[in-house]
Amino acid sequence: MTKRKIILDCDPGHDDAIAIMMAARHPALDLLGITIVAGNQTLDKTLVNGLNVCQHLNIDVPVYAGMPRPIMREQIVADNIHGETGLDGPVFGPLKRSAEKTHAVKYIIDTLMNSEGDITLVPVGPLTNIAVAMRMEPAILPKIREIVLMGGAYGTGNFTPSAEFNIYADPEAARVVFTSGVPLVMMGLDLTNQTVCTADVIARMERAGGPAGQLFSDIMNFTLKTQYENYGLAGGPVHDATCIGYLINPQGIVTRDMHVEIDVNSGPCYGRTVCDELGVTGNKPNTKVGTTIDTGWFWGLVEECVRMYH
Repeated sequence: MTKRKIILDCDPGHDDAIAIMMAARHPALDLLGITIVAGNQTLDKTLVNGLNVCQHLNIDVPVYAGMPRPIMREQIVADNIHGETGLDGPVFGPLKRSAEKTHAVKYIIDTLMNSEGDITLVPVGPLTNIAVAMRMEPAILPKIREIVLMGGAYGTGNFTPSAEFNIYADPEAARVVFTSGVPLVMMGLDLTNQTVCTADVIARMERAGGPAGQLFSDIMNFTLKTQYENYGLAGGPVHDATCIGYLINPQGIVTRDMHVEIDVNSGPCYGRTVCDELGVTGNKPNTKVGTTIDTGWFWGLVEECVRMYH
């Protein structure tokens, strides 16, 4: 089986850390690089979190710092969920790893331009890095095999009633990506909220053991509290990890083809992913939107990845 080449673009983040852990070791994937964007916290914090996770789990993949701010809007962070550092909970040793000198956007452009068109982009934070790369070098568009992203919702948002956090953090960037013509797969809240990580799941990963099992426990025990306080959920969904699950085995997730448009008008729907579920606009679908996930398979896969760090 040929490994699927991916660039993981993230804003670590608790669920981002789980996505990094899964993507770096699973034999179906070839993680070429990790690009970091501002999102769950400011860039200086998300970058440190990404480097800490890589150092802690001995992940030898280059890490690149990207866009520190959204394209147009004022910056927002999700400190209500991810805490002051953006990855509150686990305690890491002194950081010795450092980011590459190259800017993440340049890395994305250069890597795609030198590729055979076989690289998938996996953005699980705000879409700023991807959108800026597309605008700087439009020749990358036909080189992108697919974009598998976490963001949006066809139902209710989680940062506003209309909008999910990643899209709301930079709706203009999302607009660029969703109108790019590149094949898109969207894991929105309707799907990702099915992966609520309850206490029994955390205990299962602890039993799986090793540094990844312990890190999973430290990470998800923190969001157990914040997700309940903010949304009344029984645990933290591992939103971003669903993208990795889909790449490893698309059969584990049901998608529906929809036309998705990003609302960039100021107003109560700013940042909404407007998903034409019923096909009422007559617009050609541009996105495969995740609707349901086989959670038994998914948690089995997460455990399998945790065990790869023994």
